[in-house]
Amino acid sequence: MSRKLEAGPKALLSEVKIRQRVRELGAQITQDYKGKDLVVVCVLKGSFIFFADLIRCIDLPISCEFMGVSSYGSGTVSSGEVKITLDLTEPVQGRHILIVEDIVDSGLTMKYLVNNLTTRKPASIRCASLLVKPESVENEVDVEYTGFQIGKEFVIGYGLDYAGRFRQLPYVGIFEQEN
Repeated sequence: MSRKLEAGPKALLSEVKIRQRVRELGAQITQDYKGKDLVVVCVLKGSFIFFADLIRCIDLPISCEFMGVSSYGSGTVSSGEVKITLDLTEPVQGRHILIVEDIVDSGLTMKYLVNNLTTRKPASIRCASLLVKPESVENEVDVEYTGFQIGKEFVIGYGLDYAGRFRQLPYVGIFEQEN
């Protein structure tokens, strides 16, 4: 279902383009994890919409977990400090983990999560991210399932926010201060 919003930010990735890419990622994940015990971890808050759409495209029995992580606060640049605000509720030892993130910018959050979850002795850890900013990555992380690579612009919509706003946009848009 397509929705129109009044004078929203300029679209970088349309709702249709995102929907198609999420289906493709779901099909690939289904193939890669067939017969495995998969725990899909949603990194809150930004990835909740991508996560919800993605897990509906994974044709496997999965478990869902949630981690609250913050490194931005209310700014447009990472603070450089990762804080866990909500942790997993179930053990993941011996299980396959797929971390689902909204955006890999500096790579700090994803690297932190991989290191943190590795200590819990899973069978494997892989990462999926709707967006990756290759020019901004400072901390090397493998993102096995990438939705889209984008430039350095600050983006909002489809779960991504600026100071808690714009998450509801059905597309990814470029944030401009006057919005």
